[in-house]
Amino acid sequence: MSLTHLNPASLHTNPAFSQGVRIDGGTLIVVGGQNGTDTAGEIVSDDLGEQTVQALRNVLDVLAEGGADQSHVAKLTIYLQAGGDVTAGYQAAAEVWGQNPTAITVLQVAGFARPEALVEIDALAVLMPS
Repeated sequence: MSLTHLNPASLHTNPAFSQGVRIDGGTLIVVGGQNGTDTAGEIVSDDLGEQTVQALRNVLDVLAEGGADQSHVAKLTIYLQAGGDVTAGYQAAAEVWGQNPTAITVLQVAGFARPEALVEIDALAVLMPS
């Protein structure tokens, strides 16, 4: 079994974490929690919908780096800042994610490591042998 750390050029890099990890020998792709950040690591907006769109695009970029797309995702976990109106986040998710249903967990949390973040999304994807 081997691990390949996924850090697409379209996302910022950080020595503390990988954007995703591909596990070969089955192939499981684990996408680390993605906030609504741009390539410089800056939060794109103070709007939940815009942050959700960017966080999902970041998830898709990590998946693509590992040879997968949203059709390979077995599980999404979406963490939302508690107390906000989540409607914009759900609408943004439907817009970006499309018709690719998957197992999903949505949680409201007190906050994130970056106080300006309103959403964080992680994913588990599986590539089946051909």
